[in-house]
Amino acid sequence: MTRIAGMAGNRGRNLLNVADRAPGGAQVTVILTNTEDAPVLEAAAERGIPTEVVPREDGESRSDHEERVLAALSDYEFDLVCLDGYMRILSETFLEAAPTTLNVHPSLLPAFPGMDAWGDALEAGVSVTGCTVHVVTDATDDDGDVIESEVDAGPIVTQEPVPIYEGDDDDDLKERVLYEGEFRAYPRAVKWFAEGTVDVDLESGEVTIEADGADEEGGLPTRRLVSDDRYDTLRYGENPHQNAAVYIDNTCEEASVVHADQLNEGAKALSYNNYNDADGALNLIKEFDEPAAAVIKHTNPAGCATADSLSEAYEKALSTDPMSAFGGIVALNRECDAATAEQVIDSFKEVVVAPGYTDDALEVLFEKDNLRVLDVGELGDATERFTEKPIVGGRLVQERDRQSISVEDLEVVTDREPTNEQLETMVFAWQTLKHVKSNGILFAKGTETVGVGMGQVSRVDAVRLAAMKADEHAEGKNAEGAVMASDAFFPFPDGIEEAAEAGIEAVVQPGGSVNDDDVIAAAEEHDIAMAFTGQRSFRHD
Repeated sequence: MTRIAGMAGNRGRNLLNVADRAPGGAQVTVILTNTEDAPVLEAAAERGIPTEVVPREDGESRSDHEERVLAALSDYEFDLVCLDGYMRILSETFLEAAPTTLNVHPSLLPAFPGMDAWGDALEAGVSVTGCTVHVVTDATDDDGDVIESEVDAGPIVTQEPVPIYEGDDDDDLKERVLYEGEFRAYPRAVKWFAEGTVDVDLESGEVTIEADGADEEGGLPTRRLVSDDRYDTLRYGENPHQNAAVYIDNTCEEASVVHADQLNEGAKALSYNNYNDADGALNLIKEFDEPAAAVIKHTNPAGCATADSLSEAYEKALSTDPMSAFGGIVALNRECDAATAEQVIDSFKEVVVAPGYTDDALEVLFEKDNLRVLDVGELGDATERFTEKPIVGGRLVQERDRQSISVEDLEVVTDREPTNEQLETMVFAWQTLKHVKSNGILFAKGTETVGVGMGQVSRVDAVRLAAMKADEHAEGKNAEGAVMASDAFFPFPDGIEEAAEAGIEAVVQPGGSVNDDDVIAAAEEHDIAMAFTGQRSFRHD
């Protein structure tokens, strides 16, 4: 455990934040101040942290005062010294006797090193400032006088950028630097020291941090600095009582709905839900090389298909669940032609997304005043590696699910062999199922969906839902003879039994359950062909 001696001159907010968070298991063992009525004393006492007060006496030299500070700290064990608003420049008297000493400065050093960092940043008109945690080095001469150019000039451990907005004043910026900057940077630096991943070389003026990089296997960085510009303020979020905005990453090269051109300018702007659903629809049709169409509702596919022509693909996708497709989002992976456009406007849709439109198609689509028509341009390759989901107190970051299987990847585990057509359908179903919320089940024939069971807490219920959709909502197709895809293994045979009752003749699933043998036996009993992918495809958001 790393033990910290804190030194503060006023409130000691950073020290108290470190004490409360205990980054890397670090513990504040004492807080010393040179001000007798410093508010940090009471706050430390409330936390059970011992305190010491060592004011500088009139006429006392810098060196003599530091000797008394060291004497006051001598009764405590500590491995690291953290300064927080300690308004005294430390000399070699203290620094050579104490362990590594850290301080935080409210700017991105070496910019704005003075006492009025916030005001200097505002006056300079910069758009970004921040804070810097650095190692404290001696900034005094032989007489104990301060060498201004040496103040806050020690090796940098970490920095945290903070934006400056039009209309900010000193108070606005100070608040942002303290809480968005220092409350992130200081605990991070302490954590690195506590984990023993920091090497300080004062002779060369360099700090090496083993932990501050990307892990070798996944390439996930220690820190993510995201700077997106607000593109538009939305009418509201998921619900009318929630404020919302859409931000744009101008470095993204992949086709996206944020960068798309809305061709019918008179139509209303996209809503929060429109953006979310359109993004899901676009990501789904990017899976396929053949002409593909998908209809998305609440980020789930209501239907998806590939075919020889775009209009045929759309017809097959829509017929999976035309009732649920009402008010949905249409995505196409080819230039939209008039024949496809005629089908799109045949029922109410919110948005259509495509990599281009013929003039005839636009003329048709523009007949619907509030159908938003988005041109995302050439689809190209997927360039964005990660996805992220904000959660309270942080965010989850993962690699995108870029898995793509082929017939050769499938392991047939039943005596009954799937037909060549069923194998191809398994591949289509798996690539589509990746975009269905878990627990997800998908029924397909050829390269079109016939029923989708999404977002169920029971896999058996997901099978039942897919069967109901196929038999009651699909037009011109049903579950009889279909292929079933499951995004995770079947833990028990009951899901296979439900599938058999629905008329399923082949199943593709990851496998890997302790009950695989029982599940395979159930498939054999019902004369169902089954293949394993060896990998699951959960989608939880």
